[in-house]
Amino acid sequence: MTGDRLTVPVSDRFREAATDWGDNRLMDADDALETKAEQALLEIEHLVADATEVEFTVEDGAIHHRPSDDLAAFLDRQADRYGLEPAEVLSMHVDLFARVFLEGEETEPADPDDPRPR
Repeated sequence: MTGDRLTVPVSDRFREAATDWGDNRLMDADDALETKAEQALLEIEHLVADATEVEFTVEDGAIHHRPSDDLAAFLDRQADRYGLEPAEVLSMHVDLFARVFLEGEETEPADPDDPRPR
């Protein structure tokens, strides 16, 4: 991992998801937040760069991540395209993965005979 370190503030949505996840596992809130940050960053790095490790810390209400070169380039492209900073783009992606791996929120395959809206 050789990109510049990016800092992403921990959103209320992310903190709530980490708390819910940690409560289900009887984990300390700080440990749960760190684990959820790792999960989110691993998902993002894996999708973009096929990476299986991430370098990050969670301090002072923020996630500090040193992205892989592939992720850094991806974030730069998206940032340029939308007039944002790379850290802002990463923040949006991290928030998208906030509720991943929460029990009871998995989506089941759609049943064509089920009349409930999806």
